[in-house]
Amino acid sequence: MLRRSGPRVIRCLATALAAVALTGLGPIAPAHAQAGCAQGWQADIIAADLGGLENLEYDGAGGFYVTGIVEGELLHVDEDGKVTTILTGLDAPAGLRLSGDILYFITGDGTTPQGGGTLRRLHLPTGEVTVLLPDLVQPNGLLLLPDGDLLISQLSIPWPPVGISRYRPATGEFTLAWSPVPRPNGLALTPDRAAVFTDDVATSHILRVPLDAPHNPTTVATVPDGLFPGLDDLDATASGLAFVAGDYSGSVYQIDTATGHRCTIATGWTTPRGPLPERPPIGPTSARIAPDGNSWALFVTSIDGTLRRLRPPATIDLTPPLPR
Repeated sequence: MLRRSGPRVIRCLATALAAVALTGLGPIAPAHAQAGCAQGWQADIIAADLGGLENLEYDGAGGFYVTGIVEGELLHVDEDGKVTTILTGLDAPAGLRLSGDILYFITGDGTTPQGGGTLRRLHLPTGEVTVLLPDLVQPNGLLLLPDGDLLISQLSIPWPPVGISRYRPATGEFTLAWSPVPRPNGLALTPDRAAVFTDDVATSHILRVPLDAPHNPTTVATVPDGLFPGLDDLDATASGLAFVAGDYSGSVYQIDTATGHRCTIATGWTTPRGPLPERPPIGPTSARIAPDGNSWALFVTSIDGTLRRLRPPATIDLTPPLPR
């Protein structure tokens, strides 16, 4: 485990429809087991004190790329926990997706209500950065589809909703508001690869959005996350389980998307409360399934600057819908 210093930050959510603000950082809290599906999960820290983290992407070699939304950085954490700074001076970087030698990433998460967010491409062998889409409104999540297209969730809070947009790197074609889902955050492929899961941060609904009918989303589960909704990024398995970061409560949730049943596999991963009662603790920001030796594990970033690994019990199969 390697530690890296950063500023003190608290991410403030004044109401369910308020924009997120960053102001303080506190000590790392352990996960508290709850009866039910938390039993058998094992958590450990890969790297800590990285500043407020927003998203992560497996690098294909045992490590991860992570976005530091507070410091404006793109970092790499290798399999031994060594941290390397890749890019600095970014405006609130968020979603990440890797395709071969290309790392796609978002900037302007929570800072661009009037536009100014971007989708960028980093060519890893040369370090060259290209802006593919400028002037996006509140871009947040990113998903690479099997056909090579990218979905971008645009978390426009409070108004007006933008939805999920679609971009085709091969041609440059861009479809704004490809799906009108309001306030989408995380994005994950469904087991049948025919749709994507996303979450509405204002209602705590987990939604299924068909790729061939993006205007017809359906609700598969509801996950209340404390006093205010605060669901963040999510990932899903080939068997239909989804794992969602609960930003408000400091929890990670497991959801059976076929039945809607939910439970908590970890909680207590929060920064301390701010000076005002309405300022909540802020916790996990992204959950991603990735290889763990010959198996699979769930990796979680948090606003406390920590990258954690959650290893499942033997009864849980974390195999994702697509190879990673």
